[in-house]
Amino acid sequence: MPIPLLDLRAQHAAIRDEVVSALMGVVDSQLFILGPAVEKLEQQVAELSKKKYAIGCANGTDALLLALRALNIGRGDEVITTPFTFFATAGTIHNVGATPVFVDIEPQSFNISPEAIGAAITPKTKAVIPVDLFGQMAPLEKVAAVAKGLPVIEDAAQSIGARRQIGGTWRMAGEGATLGTLSFFPSKNLGGYGDGGMIVTQDQALATRLRRLRVHGGAKQYFHDEVGYNSRLDALQAAVLSAKLPYLAAWSAKRRENARYYSKALSGIDGICTPWIDPKNESIFNQYTIRAQRRDELQAYLKSKEIGTAVYYPLALHLQPCFSYLGYREGSCPESERASQEVLSLPIYPELTQRQLDEVADAIRSFYER
Repeated sequence: MPIPLLDLRAQHAAIRDEVVSALMGVVDSQLFILGPAVEKLEQQVAELSKKKYAIGCANGTDALLLALRALNIGRGDEVITTPFTFFATAGTIHNVGATPVFVDIEPQSFNISPEAIGAAITPKTKAVIPVDLFGQMAPLEKVAAVAKGLPVIEDAAQSIGARRQIGGTWRMAGEGATLGTLSFFPSKNLGGYGDGGMIVTQDQALATRLRRLRVHGGAKQYFHDEVGYNSRLDALQAAVLSAKLPYLAAWSAKRRENARYYSKALSGIDGICTPWIDPKNESIFNQYTIRAQRRDELQAYLKSKEIGTAVYYPLALHLQPCFSYLGYREGSCPESERASQEVLSLPIYPELTQRQLDEVADAIRSFYER
């Protein structure tokens, strides 16, 4: 029986009636653009993230773009970020006219190195974007310390519901930054039935501007204070997400349980390094990502066993052709480059059975024992 990397049909089957009811509520209301469904989800996410304001938008990429625009970042500015992440993190920096400045990651966590951030700050630096990769929060307290007052945009696209102990207190993903950005892409722990995104903040002025920017720059219809975007969270998606939100904590807990099983089952295999988790973090394991010697051979072997895997990410951003104008070369960010050659994500979704988990672990062990 095939084991996919992610099985959204299994999740949908368990909550279908609730989601369909929520969708039909929007259909019957005929209020499809913003409106009560979006406002409800914004309140729920603000509460989860322990922020005063949450602003829905079209997708996680736009959440980053709008955050940068709200901070007046543009041409001539620099924004420091990691090269080991999804393209949107750096692509949005470029698309507001600013320059992405890539610094390397910590090899254990795959998250941005605070020390490298400190060394990269110049008079042109206007913000820092750490990424909570694979569901584990970046060390935001260390990032803030080296950023020395610069705005911090936490790319929490993969980490909604994750938390980190900072100063003895648990802080939620998105809570500790100037702006936190979220994605509701279907593969996320809280995923819609299409695209969706959100920005969270404590700053009322930023929240007001973000709401304006998402509707063509106007707080009042047909009156535009600035040139903005058409980036509104769809009411149908908001209804789906509100129906799914009560299940998020349990789904993430099951992912953590599955991760503990993998880490135990794969321990001692020569050629495998299981994910390191900062003891201050409670990861949501959007991905369970190992380091593997002979990674590509292992992936091919697992495919032959009908086990789904993925490589996030096969080429670090500083080496992407579109960023060649920045002048980075191989060796510029060695830990990111090494990770891109070794990482492999395994099925981790909460609906996995024990038999499926055993099958994945046994297949990996058999590959290295051949």
